[in-house]
Amino acid sequence: MALSTELRDDLSAVPAAPMRLYVCTTCREAGDDADDPAARAGARLHAALIAEPADPVITIVPVECLSVCTRSCAASFAAPGKWTYVYGDLPAEQAARILLDGARLYAQTGDGLIPWKQRPAALKKGVVARVPPLPGAA
Repeated sequence: MALSTELRDDLSAVPAAPMRLYVCTTCREAGDDADDPAARAGARLHAALIAEPADPVITIVPVECLSVCTRSCAASFAAPGKWTYVYGDLPAEQAARILLDGARLYAQTGDGLIPWKQRPAALKKGVVARVPPLPGAA
């Protein structure tokens, strides 16, 4: 789901802060070849993310496990001084654009709290955890 033109126009006026988009590369879906790490759903999602045009405020970081194994694929948004979000139930072949749109929204918040109405549907349904910022982190 792409952001609406109106929402993109609203966001273009908001400065974005650097953030990290962590993606679990070891997530597996039914039917994935357990012996081929590149064939796993998480690795396919990571490949789709890095194939998209780069956004200078979003650093995509592959990680070996986010411990959300029953809700594959998993990803997380994090930045200094902001709430961290962990998401699951992300379809490997469709989630790249959803995550990048959500990451842009996250980057443009001061505290990491994306307004509910602005979140892509997959990020509304897929929230696994919301972790408060570390004290003194900014």
